[in-house]
Amino acid sequence: MKKLALALVAIVLALVVYSVVSATQSTEEVKKTVPKKPTTQTVSVTADDISKGQLVLINADHEVNDKAVPEDLVTLSKHPKLIKNFTTADDSIKISRDMLSAFQQMIHDAKKDNVTHFVINSSYRSKKVQAELYRTKGADIALPAGASEHNLGLSMDIGSSLGLMENAEEGKWLAKNAAKYGFILRYPSDKTDITGIQYEAWHFRYVGLPHSLIMQKRDWVLEEYMNYLKKHDALKTTVNGMTYTIEHHDVKATGTTTIEVPLEQSYTVSGDNDQGVILTIWNPQEDPQQQEAANQTTTTKKQQ
Repeated sequence: MKKLALALVAIVLALVVYSVVSATQSTEEVKKTVPKKPTTQTVSVTADDISKGQLVLINADHEVNDKAVPEDLVTLSKHPKLIKNFTTADDSIKISRDMLSAFQQMIHDAKKDNVTHFVINSSYRSKKVQAELYRTKGADIALPAGASEHNLGLSMDIGSSLGLMENAEEGKWLAKNAAKYGFILRYPSDKTDITGIQYEAWHFRYVGLPHSLIMQKRDWVLEEYMNYLKKHDALKTTVNGMTYTIEHHDVKATGTTTIEVPLEQSYTVSGDNDQGVILTIWNPQEDPQQQEAANQTTTTKKQQ
């Protein structure tokens, strides 16, 4: 009987050990088969994206790609309800609806400061119109077709019905406040050696937020901003309580270039019109009221 009892105990212990080992193996197998949750999302870009977007650089060395012209152009004279708190120089004015929306908000706020005499003198021009302007006005007045931001559709010549923009209240107000709405004074008087263009108090380019405020704070023109981004891994800044990360990525001449962006982050992509794209990344769930370092900017230097 004693031997039988010992045998039964041994069998029970063996079964227990077998059960434990089997359970452990099953747990490990489950762990191996459960995929890891992704932490990033993939952004795919091609060489075509280099010449498109709000940040593309347009000058004598970087011409407008026809594919970059916004598809939301509207002729203002055909939509009189869009003309509010400003006038137009003629019936041919075409403008991007996206840019117009920012402009309307801007002049709405300017009205609160009793600045109300805005005129849109020019916005989008086709390359054909630009070529004729260059032929008739000459190089001192006009740029060749493709070298003018007006051919891109993201710039405006804004005037005042009261006088020259450099003297009018409209010009002074825009110089101070336009960056809050995504606009930059494209050709300031102290940057002519960089832009290659004489001072134009009326020419404003739409680049969107947060880029306009970054350039204003650092006293950069678009050429300087693009050069800076190419030399650094990232620029991080907090604007209006929202933290942004801005990155430059080179893009392959052929095929697809993939870029990893943190999951659940919002982003926009704009070409630089040279060799790559600019990614602007932010957290849509971020609460602006919780940001303690508003408008503070930090940068990361690229390894040489």
